[in-house]
Amino acid sequence: MNAINKTAIGIAAGVAGTIFIGYCIYFDSKRRADPEYKKKVRERRRRNRKNGTAGRSGIPNLNDHEAIERYFLQEIQLGETLIARGEFENGVEHLANAIVVCGQPARLLQVLQTSLPAQVFAMLILKMQEFGNRANAEMSDTPKIVAANSIGGADIPVGLEGAQSSILIDDLE
Repeated sequence: MNAINKTAIGIAAGVAGTIFIGYCIYFDSKRRADPEYKKKVRERRRRNRKNGTAGRSGIPNLNDHEAIERYFLQEIQLGETLIARGEFENGVEHLANAIVVCGQPARLLQVLQTSLPAQVFAMLILKMQEFGNRANAEMSDTPKIVAANSIGGADIPVGLEGAQSSILIDDLE
């Protein structure tokens, strides 16, 4: 008698679990088939960008000076730590994020040039150029950057920091 109860409970639990999973799949497919679904998702993402609560790279709200300063220091420290560990790609990514929010990117690049190995600094310059090209591609109403500046033998696009800050400002508007 005891074995029958355990078997019945096991079967009931399996049936209930199967019904629940079927219910979830059915309503998820119904939700995704709704013509307003994608529109709602885009609106929610747009609202989040305006509020500064969500961003591609986690950049804080540009109106909050303290948040920018914390983010800048965090990214510099994390970048230096990763580079010291030999994780150059990830470290360069974090240093590039710090440069994007920096008030004086040219000065920061000069400091990084003296403190980083030449190959890592070259990776950083390439990453910044990639950010600049991406910024120009996203900003259809501004012309592409064609002139270049040279900092210690490495070419850096003119107006790179302006292009990045305008993207950040655009995301917050």
